Amino acid sequence: MTTNSELQARKDAATPRGVGVMCNFYAARAENAELWDIEGRRFIDFAAGIAVVNTGHRHPKIVAAMREQLDRFTHTAYQIVPYESYVTLAEKINARAPGDHPKKTAFFTTGAEAVENAVKIARAATGRPGLIAFSGGFHGRTLMGMALTGKVAPYKLGFGPFPSDVFHAPFPNPLHGVSTADSLRAVETLFKADVDPKRVAAIIFEPVQGEGGFYPAPAEFVRGLRKICDEHGILLIADEVQTGFARTGKLFAMQHYDVTPDLMTIAKSLAGGMPLSGVVGRAEIMDAAAPGGLGGTYAGNPMAVAAAHAVLDVIDEEQLCERATKLGDKLKAKLTSLQHDVPQIADVRGPGAMVAVEFLKAGTREPDTEFTKKVQARALERGLLLLVCGVYGNVVRFLFPLTIQDAVFDEALGLLEEVLKESVGIAA
Repeated sequence: MTTNSELQARKDAATPRGVGVMCNFYAARAENAELWDIEGRRFIDFAAGIAVVNTGHRHPKIVAAMREQLDRFTHTAYQIVPYESYVTLAEKINARAPGDHPKKTAFFTTGAEAVENAVKIARAATGRPGLIAFSGGFHGRTLMGMALTGKVAPYKLGFGPFPSDVFHAPFPNPLHGVSTADSLRAVETLFKADVDPKRVAAIIFEPVQGEGGFYPAPAEFVRGLRKICDEHGILLIADEVQTGFARTGKLFAMQHYDVTPDLMTIAKSLAGGMPLSGVVGRAEIMDAAAPGGLGGTYAGNPMAVAAAHAVLDVIDEEQLCERATKLGDKLKAKLTSLQHDVPQIADVRGPGAMVAVEFLKAGTREPDTEFTKKVQARALERGLLLLVCGVYGNVVRFLFPLTIQDAVFDEALGLLEEVLKESVGIAA
């Protein structure tokens, strides 16, 4: 039997170090919220492939949908020979996306590809080049995605120069002294110091920042962005790559706001583990690009589209939006109850099941990166997969499948409590 250490040596010899890998063990199989490595060890998965399997590993309905499609065809390239399932999925997304206006959807492969195409559409629709994004935002690893991303390490190190006409403003972060008024004022300052608003095609933001630390966008901030966009003829793009498909307690995070974006990017949990992304937006804006300007060889792959249809059914049938809120509330209550014993817990936040805990050094406002690493490492030793995020690497984000069994979820919360107490030297 091949061991984890043998595979690790082979991996180091065969693949580049730039593809960072968190775990030193290798997956053999997975089911719902659990996975097992090649040596038979079991782990509770609170990462979900970075928010990709909100519907759990190998959900039976998704597996069945893919098997059925496999018996028909696996690829034609939608731009060459189209298929009804793509059109039907676009209709479903159009009907469910925020806003009562006519909408259209185009499908792609990755989240970064969706962002790239949203930029192309915005520029085609406005005839303008400029883009405004925010500190802490993450929009992908392509050149444009990196340019928009507001986090240097590890995403931008050594990869410049980046596309021009991209500007950044601070994202609201009260814990670190940035108010909504500060952020909106900074956008207006860009118009005075860096770019004529008449040259700006779009403002892009995440309703809840992902890699940046799971900071939710305040409602007044989103309203302020909409007002600025309307005043200057700028498009508002909501990047819902990580927030979409029931994660925040709504199908899309923008449904928590009384603001409608012009364009929205989607990916990750859209197809339950299959590579599929999309851009959905106002019909007249989506039609701005000329025929042939959008697409891709694998864009809207029929296997992934079949999985996406099943994902939407599972979200409805199993009431995953409601379950996200229920599980998220339970997790937040557990973390909040531990603040007395674990003084490093400075903030517990997030809508639905897009929950994070931020660690600061006790009695200070200084990020506690080392404590965060310790918690993650101890959890991994105990069989609980946790992800770290934040500009300072001091935030643990929780991305468990929304289909997780109650018993497994309770087991994970028990492990989490033990790990947190052990990390501050308290016997659990």
